[in-house]
Amino acid sequence: MKSDLIGNEWDEVLKPIFESDTYLNLREFLKDEYSHHIIYPNMYDIFNAFKLTPPKDIKVVILGQDPYINKNEAEGLAFSVKESEPPPPSLVNIFKEISDDLGVTIRKSPSLVEWAKQGVLLLNSVLTVRSGLSNSHKGKGWEELTSAAMAYLLTLEQPMVFMLWGRGAENVFYAAEEGGVKDNILVLKAPHPSPLSASRGFFGCKHFSRANEFLRENGVGEINWV
Repeated sequence: MKSDLIGNEWDEVLKPIFESDTYLNLREFLKDEYSHHIIYPNMYDIFNAFKLTPPKDIKVVILGQDPYINKNEAEGLAFSVKESEPPPPSLVNIFKEISDDLGVTIRKSPSLVEWAKQGVLLLNSVLTVRSGLSNSHKGKGWEELTSAAMAYLLTLEQPMVFMLWGRGAENVFYAAEEGGVKDNILVLKAPHPSPLSASRGFFGCKHFSRANEFLRENGVGEINWV
């Protein structure tokens, strides 16, 4: 496995997790998985969300479940797929809501790297998955790391928007949150953008305009979602 060094302040934030028995056991599990199975994303892309979006730059947090399970899709960012691939159904619905919310043309690029570089942390609660098997790495230790990351972000003073799409994202957020949400945090909740649930309240949630309005009111640059 590649070194766990992320290359920014996340290294120090997550150091206690990286040194824990839980994470050391996870590493051994992943070594075996990558040796004997097809695992997504590529091991060099596992920490892309952290690498591209250090804590001091974060304006918006979007929580996902685990990486896409199909070949060539996962690139280490929640909901994002590689530039060469067509957007999966949930991402299609995200782009549709952005278009309807902001009155813009539907985004063409399925890769959300530009969002990450603007300060959108696109974090899955589980950072790896076996090909074709959703949730196959659930409960192996990733949750401790992502929960620690959420807990740290909730201690910061900078304005931040959390977009919680579906019960799973809500569970990750509220497991890390203690003592009530501070005034510098805006929590936006909606059903998951999956075709199974998007029509039950994701469409029309206007999270993207509401996030930019909050950032603007707090003197922070908006996100270009297009």
